[in-house]
Amino acid sequence: MRGIALRVEGLTKRFGGLLVLDDLTFSVMEGEILSVIGPNGAGKTTLFNCITGIHRPDSGRIILGGDGRDITGLKPHEIARMGIARTFQNIRLFWGMTVLENVMVARHSLNTYGILDSILFLPRFLREERRVLERSMEILEIVGLSGVADEIAGNLPYGDRKKLEIARALATEPKMLLLDEPTAGMNPVETSDAMSIIERLRRDFGITILLIEHDMNVVMGISDRIVVLDYGKKIAEGRPEEVREDPRVLEAYLGKAVELKKEHVKGT
Repeated sequence: MRGIALRVEGLTKRFGGLLVLDDLTFSVMEGEILSVIGPNGAGKTTLFNCITGIHRPDSGRIILGGDGRDITGLKPHEIARMGIARTFQNIRLFWGMTVLENVMVARHSLNTYGILDSILFLPRFLREERRVLERSMEILEIVGLSGVADEIAGNLPYGDRKKLEIARALATEPKMLLLDEPTAGMNPVETSDAMSIIERLRRDFGITILLIEHDMNVVMGISDRIVVLDYGKKIAEGRPEEVREDPRVLEAYLGKAVELKKEHVKGT
């Protein structure tokens, strides 16, 4: 039986007089893909920022599964060490570094050697650096970028840049991965490829996925469950086939302009 990977309890966040998250509560189960959807300004990225320590909520708690540790208000690097990694809506890479170097930089956050080890090239430093290189190449293989490991990141096509950001997040060996619009701006082939990568991360590596995405074909095709936000408040939660029929969702977000065909819903 799957346990709870993350629990958000009564999360509230204001910016000045603007209420961005309004008493938000939901759980993410271990090994599932949970999507958070809603119109622009619904509070989705603010939710990610609160979970990862960029913003401190005004009230409420964020509980990490397993030992039930309260991580509310911890610093981003502390939360990352607990196994939560994320990508950003706006791609953040080291553009002048190679693809491999981008992943290795992220991987170095796990190193245990000290300054003296690196200055004197002591055996522990050499062992860990070799492992960083090996593991970074393994991660690039997972996301399909091993063939461009020596390419400068700024020269990559857009879809590969998005993959590289996922690779950098994977370099920290997360138990949970927060993906902020991972297929935004992609063409259909790139989108299908990204969906396959996300599903593989869950299937083959047991990584729990929390996903923000506007492409409803992606959301309905890949999600186990969906949480719907509107003006920072949860208005619906459930399986894709339940959410797609919810009148509150249709009114607040999908509307008549978006047709969710049954064949796009996971498991149908």
